[in-house]
Amino acid sequence: MISPALEVAVQDAAGVRVAKEIGAARVELTHGLALGGVTPSPATLELAVEASGEDGPGVHVLVRPRAGGFHYDAEEIEASVRDVRWMLAHGAAGVVVGAQTASGELDVPALVRLRDAARSVRDDAEVTLHRAIDVTPDPLAALETARELGFTRVLTSGGASVVMDGLDVLRALIAAAAGRIQVMAGSGVTAGNAAALAATGVDALHFSAKRMVSAGGEVRMGSAADGGGGHEVTDLAEARAVRAALGF
Repeated sequence: MISPALEVAVQDAAGVRVAKEIGAARVELTHGLALGGVTPSPATLELAVEASGEDGPGVHVLVRPRAGGFHYDAEEIEASVRDVRWMLAHGAAGVVVGAQTASGELDVPALVRLRDAARSVRDDAEVTLHRAIDVTPDPLAALETARELGFTRVLTSGGASVVMDGLDVLRALIAAAAGRIQVMAGSGVTAGNAAALAATGVDALHFSAKRMVSAGGEVRMGSAADGGGGHEVTDLAEARAVRAALGF
């Protein structure tokens, strides 16, 4: 069995350093992991690229203008196109994007614009289809669309909230990809299931290895905050455990 590449979802330079420590191939750089991820700030990218250095993981930026699905209006798509260009012009190795129509299928014109924006900056820019594939009516059809558009890979949980509940669809996607586009499994990847997921033949595993750092106080800082809230950080011990589970 060929070991899958590792991609760690991180929110800052400290997370990049953890990914580098375990020999991850890539990071997905984002903000707001608890919301499914949104576009990080320019300074966050700059610090992440500095932390990775010349021998660290490739920094792939999630470009998602807001939480709450992937059906975007014209201004949200335009903002994403501009973010794609900026991120790749300032050190990102690739971008992670997704867009859907009102009926749930992939929004091909929007994805073409995002792909073209990436490749206009760098011919070799990698473009990953985010988990929009998991909420389309037909993930297999969405996979083929992504392949036809020249995307590098898809990030998928097999159409389930957590990937271990979507193994049948994940296996079907791997078979349908047939090496023509990479399939990366994500959502709920842990040391406890990493080996089983690797056994499916998936090209890569995407995980956050995160832990919560609580904040004191009872004043809510937003409608989604729990009490005084807190923030998530990438945990080195958790990341090492995933790597060890794969026999690295």
